[in-house]
Amino acid sequence: MAMGDTPITVIGNLTSDPELKFTQGGAALAKFTVASTPRTFDRESGQYKDGTAMFMRCSAWRGLAEHVTESLTKGSRVIVSGRLRQFDWQTDQGENRSMLALEVDDIGPSLKFATATTTKATSSGGNGSGSNGAGDPWSTGSKPAGDEPPF
Repeated sequence: MAMGDTPITVIGNLTSDPELKFTQGGAALAKFTVASTPRTFDRESGQYKDGTAMFMRCSAWRGLAEHVTESLTKGSRVIVSGRLRQFDWQTDQGENRSMLALEVDDIGPSLKFATATTTKATSSGGNGSGSNGAGDPWSTGSKPAGDEPPF
């Protein structure tokens, strides 16, 4: 995270399935919206009351984008961490507009009301490990050199 970024964590539900697109350069981009509604207990009525819902537009890039679209669906309760970004533009009528969006650094299912099973994603990217786990001392396919842990 760069200096001056505004970090934020949002907990809520996906309003639709994440949408996966690819840039002209081939980078994966997932776009989705998280709805987060505050809930408070009203002692007078003895019931919970919902506050005003916030809808946060989110974007995830590259491998994270692909993992999001493969793992999460509409209605999934998620915990999203990232940086707020402001986007400014001008409409065809000359009106200035702006919006805030969340550039996702990490996302996962909330386990408050659900369970999840994870599977380590394989990579053929630039970290030197292939899909067989070679180069990854924590994978079940190889052991670290010597008896010492790899850290």
